[in-house]
Amino acid sequence: MTQQLNAASFTTKTVNSDSKKLMMPKNIALNSEHRANSQPTAIKLARVEQIERNWMLCLAYIVGMVSLLMLPQSGIGQVPPDLETTIKASLPCVVKIFGSGGLANLEGYGSGIIISSNGYIMTVWNHILDRGVVTVVLDDGRRFDATRVGVEPSLDLAILKIEAEGLSFIDPKQATMPPIGMRVLGFSNMFKVAGGNEPVSVIHGVVAAVAPLQARRGSFEFPYQGDAIIVDAITNNPGAAGGLLMSVDGVPLGMIGKELKDRRINVWINYALPLTELAQTAEEIITGKFKPADYAKKTLDDEPVELARYTPLDLGLVMVPDVVYRTPCFIDHVRTESLGAKLELQPDDLILFLNDELVQSQQELREMLGRMNPGDPVRMTIRRGGRLKSVSFSMPLKAELQ
Repeated sequence: MTQQLNAASFTTKTVNSDSKKLMMPKNIALNSEHRANSQPTAIKLARVEQIERNWMLCLAYIVGMVSLLMLPQSGIGQVPPDLETTIKASLPCVVKIFGSGGLANLEGYGSGIIISSNGYIMTVWNHILDRGVVTVVLDDGRRFDATRVGVEPSLDLAILKIEAEGLSFIDPKQATMPPIGMRVLGFSNMFKVAGGNEPVSVIHGVVAAVAPLQARRGSFEFPYQGDAIIVDAITNNPGAAGGLLMSVDGVPLGMIGKELKDRRINVWINYALPLTELAQTAEEIITGKFKPADYAKKTLDDEPVELARYTPLDLGLVMVPDVVYRTPCFIDHVRTESLGAKLELQPDDLILFLNDELVQSQQELREMLGRMNPGDPVRMTIRRGGRLKSVSFSMPLKAELQ
């Protein structure tokens, strides 16, 4: 039996361009439209939020690009103008110094600061100045033989002179003590990076502290007793001693010192000796008014007291007569049954090093022995003929040496 379908039960829907109509049950068409118009509200909100995020990212990118284009050129991978000016002005004032060295890991090079237009140079007092010829190389590559004008061991200071005029220089009298946190530049010929007209190295850092320097070099106390500028940068490298410490805006601050260790915690110290402490002595040496103090004998009440704990004679060593300013440490005689005899030291032995520190004269030998305490380890390096020999011992009580 054929079922009669009422036309009212169907609806029409256009499916092509020929306007052909497809008959569909009304209930099916209504259900389809209901599903299309009843999407969850959360999905719609998520789509709106995603669009908003995309617009915000685009806006942030545009703002960032505009800000980058508006930055000054010095802020993008270039040296700021004030820093560049300080570096260019300071480089000609720092020299390379070449002299004694090459033995027992002692470098034969260092740094110095020109402190006058007519060739006076400030540097540290060290082994480089031990031989007759000391060569100074300027920023432009010119080479000069330097003469030593004077030294002050208690300040670790030496003044040299070269025959030159019209030089760029640093005036130590213009120096100041820096505040903690000041940005600084260190100029030096560390690691011998320059030998001619090449520029010396420049290191950037900050002042970490201004405090008394409690340091040692080898087994010996460092003689300088004043405040030092402690720097948060690796400034004190081989060859850096005698270099210049400047503020980034061009104010002179200090002279980079020797490599030292903190005597309390045994770590390397990066420091500079303040030019405010060195300026007066440097001027007195240059003008011939300097009178070296007797640092081997003094107390607070000015009553002379012998501070030396040991002498070469305590070890049974009779040295050759000390008749010149820097008499070499040749042994003239060794007393029988003395410590020197037990160590098999002999006449004509030349004492070169004490605990890896170069002994430049009999005066230095006396000073080094005078700072030792009972029980201190001692390693003495001598030259016998053409060979080096080392002897080691612990310093006995002085009563045991009598």
